[in-house]
Amino acid sequence: MFIRQNIQTLRFFRTTPAMRCPYLPHRLETKLVTELSGPDAISQHDTLTDAGFRRSHHFVYKPLCDGCRSCVPVRIRVRDFEPTKAQRRTWRRNEHIHAAETQALATGEQYALFSRYVMARHRDGDMADMDFDDYRAMVEESPVDTAIVEFRDHSADGRLVGGCLVDWLSSGVSAVYSYFDPQDPKRGLGTYMILWLAEAAARRGLPYVYLGYWIADSNKMAYKRAFRPLEYFGPEGWTELPNA
Repeated sequence: MFIRQNIQTLRFFRTTPAMRCPYLPHRLETKLVTELSGPDAISQHDTLTDAGFRRSHHFVYKPLCDGCRSCVPVRIRVRDFEPTKAQRRTWRRNEHIHAAETQALATGEQYALFSRYVMARHRDGDMADMDFDDYRAMVEESPVDTAIVEFRDHSADGRLVGGCLVDWLSSGVSAVYSYFDPQDPKRGLGTYMILWLAEAAARRGLPYVYLGYWIADSNKMAYKRAFRPLEYFGPEGWTELPNA
């Protein structure tokens, strides 16, 4: 007699070697990493995202730095989200922007914009060395439900002004990586894209927009605090981030 059992895929975690932290000077960064693979990749991605992990290619990771807990996973609670006056002004300022969700396929047009953004905002980071093949791998190597949202300016002949690589989860949408035209910072394209994601999640009845990490001791990700209510993942799970 045979006894049928449901055997889940074993998942192994490893830590990466310590490397220079891209956010905090004179700090080293270590990550806890596991691969998303097998028939349960999508469900594992949902579970691990809900535990504060982020995806890159076929892997999910979480900071595990010795003596530092500055990187805080954050998400917007969509049902209670109300744009501020400044955010509503940003939405109106970008009324000519049209967003289209497309298949996660890299294009030369996307890469050109991505490169301009990285050189303007993150020239000293690892992404500054990415060629088109690296960009294509970031966009296309995904075992889960991934798309890229293109933002085009219809007042400028449909010029591409922003891109957002997103993962659709059972609990929301995760902004894997966003980039935009760095030549007009007052336009607030980064804020506009997050507002669009919150609206897209609401249309689908999804409760959260996962924004990645807020860096508590750095100004590089400070803009994320403007989206309320914002929850962070801590020792007791997801908790609303207090006003500062």
